[in-house]
Amino acid sequence: MFDDLRMRYHAALRRIRRFERREIKQFVRWVEHTRNLTRLTVLVVAPLLIAGITWLSNAVNIITFLIFPPLASGTYTLFTDPEGKYASPTRFVGGMTAGALCGWVALVFSARYLYHVPPESMTIHAGGAALGILLTVLVTWSLDVEQPTAFSSALLVLMFPLGETGSFGSFLSGFLYVVGIAISSSIVAGVFVLWRREFYERRARYLYRSTKGDDHVLVPMRGEDAEQTAMFGAKLAAAHDAGKVVLIDMVDRTAIEEAEESIEASARNQTKRHTKLVEPESAELSSRDESTEAEAEAQAADVAADRLEAQAHRIRTRMGVPCEVVVAGDGKTPARTVLSTAREVNCDLIVAPYEKRHGGLSPFVRGLFRGNVDAIAYRPGLDGNPRRRWKRVLVPVRRAGNTAHTMIDFARRLVGRSGSVSVCTCIDREAERRATESTLADLVEAFSGSFETRVSRSSIEDFLSANDDHYDLMIIGASTDRSAASRFISPPTFERMHEIDCDVAVVHRG
Repeated sequence: MFDDLRMRYHAALRRIRRFERREIKQFVRWVEHTRNLTRLTVLVVAPLLIAGITWLSNAVNIITFLIFPPLASGTYTLFTDPEGKYASPTRFVGGMTAGALCGWVALVFSARYLYHVPPESMTIHAGGAALGILLTVLVTWSLDVEQPTAFSSALLVLMFPLGETGSFGSFLSGFLYVVGIAISSSIVAGVFVLWRREFYERRARYLYRSTKGDDHVLVPMRGEDAEQTAMFGAKLAAAHDAGKVVLIDMVDRTAIEEAEESIEASARNQTKRHTKLVEPESAELSSRDESTEAEAEAQAADVAADRLEAQAHRIRTRMGVPCEVVVAGDGKTPARTVLSTAREVNCDLIVAPYEKRHGGLSPFVRGLFRGNVDAIAYRPGLDGNPRRRWKRVLVPVRRAGNTAHTMIDFARRLVGRSGSVSVCTCIDREAERRATESTLADLVEAFSGSFETRVSRSSIEDFLSANDDHYDLMIIGASTDRSAASRFISPPTFERMHEIDCDVAVVHRG
């Protein structure tokens, strides 16, 4: 009984852990979107900042509650659009302080010259409000500190009681209000600068999995493009200090049979030298067959290993990255063999040659794209010129997400410091252009280096066909995150490209 309860307890714990891991992965994918990240930051940071400044105002009695409306709206503007027009700490602090100063001057002027009621009353003269806004516009324009919150801080000061007009208490109260605005806005600006510099601008390092992994690359040596594919995978691995390449070849039944024929032919030649032949018994024949098969397997593996070692030497010499070799049996299916080998040799990226069958992907590539390991199907250009360097890379993206981040990271690895990366997308209506441009800007600003972003009204096929001669490589998503019905209605982009001249890399996120 107790054993049964214990087993149920451990099973429940395993289910909870699996649920937690799944939820954490989904949350990380959600927060990889820049807009979701900024919204989460506002949700966490803004209340804490306002609470801290409120505590400070209660402690020192300098900061009045009237500063909180412009301070809260300014905090929201800073953190929701960290790269926007108003995301400048100087403009934020200078604009709010200038607005408060202009409003204070307008209040004193209107209290003395425009109306004759005590300034501590709540009556606000229309001329004083107009004067405060006018001064704020002129000062912020001249100082280049335009800030929307400057106008709210200028108007709210008109409600601030100054005491007797012209008295020292009146001057001191207004001065403390301006100082409180400057201090509180400086606190918010300081937190914003620290967050943007230490986290937001480095979010690719902290959040995007591709920048922390995909440095151990497994390359199945299959087909005519195996050597070029190995060089492509080595280029990706060489971008990381801990990068390495593992070449794998699978010894199938055909290779073993060829080795057996070679061994049997050699045995027959040796037998012809003897004048007397003795018929072996059946047990001896069976033992000899098993020995021949084992010898054939070893010989086929040795041949594959020698071939891999020659390619590994070329990779070490040309790319300067460590390279290992693995020879495996073909197993149930080649794709499963490669996926299991990747886990066994601790590889987090598979780069395989692009293979087609009957107009679509081959079963081998489809099997890799169903696995939980990142995979790339690489197809050399149709011009027949093998490349060792890719300096101009085009990355078509459908939407922001972890697949788009991965493709951009791969492009940055390939082009290095001197190359260029273009990130593009196609839209159906002109009304989508501004939002799409903002999305592309959010995608590329997380990575170092120079980028070009392009938005086109043409179809993706026409756009790629018209621009393929300007690039060395196109990196395209495999659309494995879409449902089967979605892929049936709208096939993946790479399946609709038949005449693209440049190299193509199809990326699948495991």
